[in-house]
Amino acid sequence: MSRRRIASIVFVAVLAFLGAVFHRPLVAWFSGAGPEHAAEPEASAADIDHYTCSMHPSVHQHGPGKCPICGMDLIPVLKGEPQQGLVTIDDARRQLIGVRTEPVVSGPMRDAFRAVGRVTYDEASLADVNLKVRGWITQLQVNQTGQRVAAGQTLFTMYSPELYNAQQDFLLAVQASQAESLRVAARQRLRLLGMTDAQIDTVAKKGTPMESVTVPSPAGGFVIEKNVVEGASVDPGMRLFRIAALDKVWIEADVYEADLPHVRVGQSAKVTLDYLPGRSYDAKVGYVYPYLESKSRTGRVRVVLTNRGLELRPGMYASVSLAADVGSKVQIPSAAVVYTGPRRLVFVDEGQGRFRPQEIHVGTEADGMYEVLDGLKPGDVVATSGVFLIAAEARIRTAAKYWENTP
Repeated sequence: MSRRRIASIVFVAVLAFLGAVFHRPLVAWFSGAGPEHAAEPEASAADIDHYTCSMHPSVHQHGPGKCPICGMDLIPVLKGEPQQGLVTIDDARRQLIGVRTEPVVSGPMRDAFRAVGRVTYDEASLADVNLKVRGWITQLQVNQTGQRVAAGQTLFTMYSPELYNAQQDFLLAVQASQAESLRVAARQRLRLLGMTDAQIDTVAKKGTPMESVTVPSPAGGFVIEKNVVEGASVDPGMRLFRIAALDKVWIEADVYEADLPHVRVGQSAKVTLDYLPGRSYDAKVGYVYPYLESKSRTGRVRVVLTNRGLELRPGMYASVSLAADVGSKVQIPSAAVVYTGPRRLVFVDEGQGRFRPQEIHVGTEADGMYEVLDGLKPGDVVATSGVFLIAAEARIRTAAKYWENTP
């Protein structure tokens, strides 16, 4: 037999012995009808509304006696208690069940929440490589996806009949020195077809057209898309490469609809990743997208991060923590709130051991505190510990109206 089972048997035996000594059924210790009630002053007959059973509140009798269902002693219910929902707990029972109270306060409130995000490319740094003429790849120098390239680095060389003819027309215009406008037009045509000024100057200096024209990288970064092989035929407008710089990345986080009013551009954020445990990144909200995802009912928020060490890789999941000051609010500890279907109840300490159920409306929850929209004012004192036991007694004895399904 385990130690836990032995301890449970001993505990039940002790309670049974105490029940026999104080003439209380065992279950009465859990319903609040403990031996300390013997020290309470007897209520006068004029103050008693009826008698009921703590385990079977449907029992109503005009005088004391035993419960016809379970045989427990009936307890008195004072006049006015059923209407007000008052629950009386003497000091001994209050200490036994650990009832603690705290005042309702008004002060600054900070709403903190977390969103799940994904690391993506900085769209402003993406660069595509395509052509404006038809041709053939003669030599492919960057031939791997993921390869790092520098701005101006040669990606491939190509032969294009159209570009070759345009170079010949340019050389003819250069030789006709009296036609300045013709030379300018021929040079501009080569620019529009994709040649650089340095390449055009080389053609003019050599006096012969280039059969294979080099195509440089328009930006530095990593090749994230490659759609060409050596010897391939390429057409105008065809995307051959896509290059992305990773020195800066985006975190696109999905924020719940209820939290969106607390997100603004420039707001501080903290980013953590499972890939780098124990490390966090300080960032700022760069953009809040003006639409919601219809299926998940979330809004998208963009967080911008520098990535000098290239530790953040597109496709990673990230956790984004956001916080916003929502101003001064009337607030109570979340432990004080009892959920009763459509209602939210707290138990207000009326003094002299009396607790009154009070329906409230709550708003934002942050750091273990609820914003109180209605039902309480600063200075009120509410129960924050032992609330479940108070609520159980209130439901059994008096406050049935607060537990109905319909508000």
